[in-house]
Amino acid sequence: MEISARNQLKGKVTKVELGAVMANIKIEITDPNVITAVITKESAENLGLTEGDDVCAIIKSTEVIVGK
Repeated sequence: MEISARNQLKGKVTKVELGAVMANIKIEITDPNVITAVITKESAENLGLTEGDDVCAIIKSTEVIVGK
């Protein structure tokens, strides 16, 4: 999939937790770093997300904060 967003992290789904409305998707980006995406349950089901899937986390943000 080609998109214009530059803030992309490729990774592997390590856990899918479906709630009544929302879903928590754990994505391992570089061992052992993991990010959590909170998406709608409908989106998780439509994408057919399961553990072991290769995915791309696309970060959408209006600002970037840098700490040192």
